Amino acid sequence: MINRRTFSKAVGLGTGAAAVSLSGLQTGASAAPAGNSAPTAPMSGSTSGITVPTITPGTHTEFSTIKQVKAGLLDIGYAEAGPAHGPVVICLHGWPYDIHSYVDVAPLLADLGYRVIVPYLRGHGSTRFLSRHTPRTAEQSAVALDIIALMDALKIEKAVLAGFDWGSRTADIIAALWPERVKSLVSTSGYVITKVSAQLEPALPAVEHNWWYQWYFATDRGKKAMENEDQRIALCRYVWTLVSPNWNFDDATFERTAQAFKNPDYAAIVLFNYRWRIGLIEGERRYDRYEKQLAAQPPIAVPTITLDPALDPFTPPGGGSTYRDHFTGPYEHRTIANIGHNLPQEAPTTFAQAVVDADHL
Repeated sequence: MINRRTFSKAVGLGTGAAAVSLSGLQTGASAAPAGNSAPTAPMSGSTSGITVPTITPGTHTEFSTIKQVKAGLLDIGYAEAGPAHGPVVICLHGWPYDIHSYVDVAPLLADLGYRVIVPYLRGHGSTRFLSRHTPRTAEQSAVALDIIALMDALKIEKAVLAGFDWGSRTADIIAALWPERVKSLVSTSGYVITKVSAQLEPALPAVEHNWWYQWYFATDRGKKAMENEDQRIALCRYVWTLVSPNWNFDDATFERTAQAFKNPDYAAIVLFNYRWRIGLIEGERRYDRYEKQLAAQPPIAVPTITLDPALDPFTPPGGGSTYRDHFTGPYEHRTIANIGHNLPQEAPTTFAQAVVDADHL
């Protein structure tokens, strides 16, 4: 989820900042026929001149294959779509989600010639630690370094990075600290690099209310819930209903993703991340130098499109104005009407269009 301090500062702001409104872009969309080529006229909001075909969310349900590669500390599971030598897009999921957030986005981009990589983050799905001795930590820089290691293992020098939630944070970090690895960026909720010291102060009551599960995870009671598989799956489903109020997902959709929550390290990784970011526990020393850099809130200079889902309770008012100054390169902001937190799965055409447009900024 996004930085609660940034959201707290934004509460009460108007919406005067300029934004590309994609209101209704997904409303009433119908599935495109298999193999349907993109129309010549760009869709509303497109700046690349390339139109992503409109499909109904949920058109696809599975990835054809899940691959594994040893990368850094992990054996990473990932889905891949598109031509092997196409320009690379890496799509990064959040919590409590998995690679299925991109199950419609990936084929849309693959049909346009992109090689799409969608990895399970540490603690999720088929991703495993290579050693039982490796501490099950989840500092923000650790997750980012996992993706750098994945790129190295797959011999990917540079890629378009796109994400939401933990995925946005991870993509933001790589763009800030390793810009030479990032062709362009799509970041849902904008600049979400965590500054732990800023998280130590109280936020506005409405903001603290949104973060109820973070405070729950800080307790022994929350820890027990996360360590019980049935209870954590029930909790994750409840979070889905809160943060995506218009998304009428069915049982099968949730169950496909919930399989990723059965990873043996899932509870440890999630608990560590949320406890670490509010300063309750210390991170590993190996990541200290990166966290020191991130605490300075480094700017992001790569071409970027930021997306704000309007129904996400973590989206601050202001049309992206609260984080605009962090992006110093070519930049666009879009507010997506009638969509909640899981933007790529709720509005796959909109998300895929942002990826294509960012690639041409």
